[in-house]
Amino acid sequence: MTIESILGAIVIGAVIGAIGRLLLPGRQAIGWILTVVVGIVAALIGTAIAQVLGVETTPGIDWIELVMQVVLAIVGVGLVAGLRRGSRV
Repeated sequence: MTIESILGAIVIGAVIGAIGRLLLPGRQAIGWILTVVVGIVAALIGTAIAQVLGVETTPGIDWIELVMQVVLAIVGVGLVAGLRRGSRV
């Protein structure tokens, strides 16, 4: 694993996490670092699922894989926000 791949994962995770957070209705009580972590995890899991399902890698944007990653980010942000909200009660 190179520095470029690590930085790329962080940037893509930040974007995926931010998109997931923006598409989730309501207010989420999680910080930006946790949003990036959720985005990185969602991007990795989404890529793995796409590969298992046989989604082809194309030279451009892989829309099916991207949709999977964003949906996973929405679910992840919702779960983390719900867990954090529940622990404050």
